[in-house]
Amino acid sequence: MDLGAGRRGVDMGPSAIRIAGLHEKLRSLGLSVIEKGDLNVRIPEALSRGERRQVFLEEIAAVCRELSRQVREALDQEFMPLVLGGDHSLAAGSVAGAAAHFRNAGKKIGLLWIDAHTDMNTPETSPSGNVHGMPLAAILGLGPAELCDLEGFTPKIEVANIVVIGTRSVDDGERQNIRRSGLRVVTMKEIDKRGLRSVMEEALEIVNRGTAGFHCSFDLDAVDPQSAPGVGTPVPGGMTYRESHLAMEMVHDSRSLLSLEFVEVNPVLDQSNITGSLAVELATSALGKKIL
Repeated sequence: MDLGAGRRGVDMGPSAIRIAGLHEKLRSLGLSVIEKGDLNVRIPEALSRGERRQVFLEEIAAVCRELSRQVREALDQEFMPLVLGGDHSLAAGSVAGAAAHFRNAGKKIGLLWIDAHTDMNTPETSPSGNVHGMPLAAILGLGPAELCDLEGFTPKIEVANIVVIGTRSVDDGERQNIRRSGLRVVTMKEIDKRGLRSVMEEALEIVNRGTAGFHCSFDLDAVDPQSAPGVGTPVPGGMTYRESHLAMEMVHDSRSLLSLEFVEVNPVLDQSNITGSLAVELATSALGKKIL
């Protein structure tokens, strides 16, 4: 899906990740892999853009409802969902499905959101109306009802169990939403000062505090464009190749990862599928690949 983005191309991201050898490399770790295929998403040319402040919202919400159902059913069957994107608006669906599964068991989950952006806009604060800038707000119950109300409850995850890592581009309206919500946001400045290991130790403590585990949502634009050029909204000054791997290695070592997604891979802007290949590498690090 690229309906939530201002730039076309991330709808081809899942194919780029598969072509980079995702299935083979996961199986080499001894994992069983069941490929569910792409969700049915209509192309922008066949749709009305809808309201200027929430472009293509109805179609995005429909896709997120189906994604939520599939994530919830995968967890019900004791599989770990690995979601490939596509623009980041789909996270409203994947997180809703994961949270609903554990809510039905009387448990709650945490959320590790790795992204150059906070995605905390609402239709009222968004400068562009692009919904890929709104999913975290929706998860917290601040965004449009079509996304906030997925699975029939809101918020999906308590703000005390959410950490955003890698931020370096925030809109003015988002700043107000972040301050009012109390969301923990780790900027690149803080990573530079403290180091990624210290940041991840704190983040993993927060997302696991009183939870059954956590969902990890990794937007490839969190990584510096030198290592991940093919992303929907590149921002200079991001995480290094090794920092991104360390983050995923620590996610695996926590033994509390419940579901995982990689989004915003844009093959149109990539070079020899470098970014699709990086997504595969990061997935294998999160799911158990070791140096020794």
